[in-house]
Amino acid sequence: MKRTLACLASLMLLNATAHTVTNQAIRAVETTQVTTQLPHGVTPVHYFVSVTPDIKAMTFSAHVEIEVKVNKPTSNFILNAVDLKFGKVVLLNAQDKPVAQVRKTAVHAKDQTVVVHFAKKVEQGNYRLAMDYTGVIGTQATGLFALSYDTQEGKKKGLYTQFENSEARRLFPSWDEPNYKATFTLEAVLPSSDLAVSNMPVESKANVGEGQTKVRFATTPRMSTYLLFFGSGDFERATTRLGQTELGVITKRGSLEQAKDALEASKLVLDEYNDYFDVPYPLPKLDNVAAPGRSQFFGAMENWGAIFTFESNMLIDPKISNAHNRENVFTIAAHEIAHQWFGNLVTMQWWDDLWLNEGFASWMESRATAKLHPEWNAHLKNVLARNWSMQQDALKTTHPIVQSIKSVAQVSQAFDGITYQKGQSVINMLEDFAGADAWRTGVRSYMKQHAYGNTRTADFWDHMDKASGQAISAIATDFTLQPGVPLIQVGDFQCQDGKLTLSLVQSEFSDDQPTKKALQWRVPVTVQSVGGKDIARTVVEGGKGRVTLGSCTLPVVNAGQTGYFRTMYGTGHFQQLVSQFDKLPTVDQLGLLLDTWALGAAGMQTASNYLDLAQRTPSQAEPQVWAEVAQQLSGTHRSFEDDVVNQAVFERFAVSKLRPVFEELGWEVRATDSHSTRLLREGLIGALSVLGDTHVVEEARRRYAMQDTDAGAMPGELRRSILAVVARHADPATWDKLHADAKAERTPLIKDMLYSLLARTRDKSLAQRALDLALTDEVGETNSAAMVARVADLHPEMAFDFALAHMDVLNKKLDATSRSRYFPGLASNSAQPAMVDKVRAYSKKYLTADARRSADEAIAEISDRIAKRKRVLPSLIGWLNHNQG
Repeated sequence: MKRTLACLASLMLLNATAHTVTNQAIRAVETTQVTTQLPHGVTPVHYFVSVTPDIKAMTFSAHVEIEVKVNKPTSNFILNAVDLKFGKVVLLNAQDKPVAQVRKTAVHAKDQTVVVHFAKKVEQGNYRLAMDYTGVIGTQATGLFALSYDTQEGKKKGLYTQFENSEARRLFPSWDEPNYKATFTLEAVLPSSDLAVSNMPVESKANVGEGQTKVRFATTPRMSTYLLFFGSGDFERATTRLGQTELGVITKRGSLEQAKDALEASKLVLDEYNDYFDVPYPLPKLDNVAAPGRSQFFGAMENWGAIFTFESNMLIDPKISNAHNRENVFTIAAHEIAHQWFGNLVTMQWWDDLWLNEGFASWMESRATAKLHPEWNAHLKNVLARNWSMQQDALKTTHPIVQSIKSVAQVSQAFDGITYQKGQSVINMLEDFAGADAWRTGVRSYMKQHAYGNTRTADFWDHMDKASGQAISAIATDFTLQPGVPLIQVGDFQCQDGKLTLSLVQSEFSDDQPTKKALQWRVPVTVQSVGGKDIARTVVEGGKGRVTLGSCTLPVVNAGQTGYFRTMYGTGHFQQLVSQFDKLPTVDQLGLLLDTWALGAAGMQTASNYLDLAQRTPSQAEPQVWAEVAQQLSGTHRSFEDDVVNQAVFERFAVSKLRPVFEELGWEVRATDSHSTRLLREGLIGALSVLGDTHVVEEARRRYAMQDTDAGAMPGELRRSILAVVARHADPATWDKLHADAKAERTPLIKDMLYSLLARTRDKSLAQRALDLALTDEVGETNSAAMVARVADLHPEMAFDFALAHMDVLNKKLDATSRSRYFPGLASNSAQPAMVDKVRAYSKKYLTADARRSADEAIAEISDRIAKRKRVLPSLIGWLNHNQG
């Protein structure tokens, strides 16, 4: 999905203190028992699910028959179920005869279970549990849900399902945990005009009268419940083929042309993955289903054979789509198709190993992008992804990649930057250490041995150790079983006999625990000379290391930026790198910029070091370098929000650096522009808007005003950027015009964008109008929560207070998996001390102890931001006064 064991926790502590964990020790812990919230003893083998939706009433009736194996005598079956009401329940034997009379069927809402009690014990053997029941169709992306959208003929609805992480129980009673794999046969009674889609192709259709058709799909392979999918509506489908696989894209009627890029991406990516994994995609078809609306929890979902993707992440509309959108369509497809192996074919046993799904899918996404679209420079985006995860990993609220998950609430909070981006970054580091060929050999071996099964992290390391002939697991366990970011401090270097020797000391980088005792990692480090070919590698172990280069040239540590650590140079070494910044490879320029800001913000170095680098960034630097400078300068601008005098000084400096770069690019998109140039143009328009650059703001307003008379004023590729500037700086009349445009729009993709922009205004009174508008029926069921969240980007205190005052309404407009994360997330952008107490009070009042991670993280982020501003601003102001007068 594109976007978290008591015994394992003890193991993490052992690793942090003794530093002696081995893969064998992990395995000894992991294999004692598979985590489950259901009692052992009954195993599902096959589900037959028949559902009849009533989309007008927003309910469904259903019948399920579950073939089970009873491993030991039991007086009851305990299954997962949510919001289901049960009728007739019967247990049948192999001869279809009732056995063990059902005494009662009891629903336990708090536990999300239904318990079938029998009059006598059910003995060991094979049985079939048949159940009649009813349920509800939701309006948010959880369980079985309906999404509305505007068409030229009026509003229509489509049906879809979303079962990750633990929501299949909303459609059918089940052993709804990843380790309980089974096969599935799904059938549905639907309007005959609807197109129906599931994991497998349609096997049969039967007319049942009154304009209804019973559609049955072929039986799936053995898989986890959360991967089952069903959708239906006034849809269209386009297909292509790759070998024995039919690839399809499915959209609401009229949007199929906009899915061409997604279909092409699917074919390219599937071909690449078939080769890489050396295990061909095993299902006969692979669809990608586009749906209107949005979720606060996910953007796409990897259901086996039937990927679900929100339209904003899948469709290309020339009226509003830009370079970022086109790249996003490809990378999301690459991520979800990677899951067809990492997650679907081979699935983690329990959610504490979620990273085996998400970290590896993120890594494969990046790998496929680098190979199939090298012009997009995926290796540079890896550096940004690593930095993003380090920001979370450097706070005291972080957690290990392999984490302790005990409840459904905790699972929902596990889909975060540690699971995704840190997981991806650690894999990048380990692949670089092992070698790409050895790594691929290990991946192939892992897939073949564990196909259709469940694994733990140690299973993967076993294959990597064997394939590489190295103790990959020794390094891997350090980075996956303990939290935090290593810090490599670079000592003075010595030159003797034409060779350079460099000492390295490993400590720990922390944003909010300056006196924390450092953990130890075995850290692979690559050092390379600036502008030269000398390169050396070592593993820093026990906190210290040394490396020698073959020439006495200025060295760069973490060359290539594959290592998961921060690098801190001594003052003299850093100043030499500043002076030779233009000679560094682009990837190392990015790494140095990101580490320099992080170290300054944490108080480990002077924050103005970053401004030295920004000052020295050459005009001909690669677009990704300027994009990072633009993002950091525009983001830092907000830190001065309580000091308008110095904010104006900072604005002058930032604009003076960025405007010449933008003027070189210009407003006009050229056919010869590279992908990176197009992305930079979008980024610079946004950054200069934030910095209040009057040239950009007035030109955006002019183009917006001319759109009805000049077709070239707002080209599709820049329409989002121009509208974002106009919305941010809107006055009441402009906001009203945008609002009227949103109401009149009939294309869901554009309509959703416009309502989101209404919530991105600087003006507090207009932001309040956006909050009020968000709770009306006008904006659509899935836009309400998103609009409040967009207001929180610039006005977190206002949005948080508003959301709590309207919690009952907003909860109905959130998918269930988002609620414990959503409200703290609104506050997380704040730098006001009072917000810490507000979030803490919210957490205590509304969240159970196992659902408070997101609230704790929001508190940590707010507190850290307050502390950083106190550390950073004096240094920046001093530098600005010295260098600008």
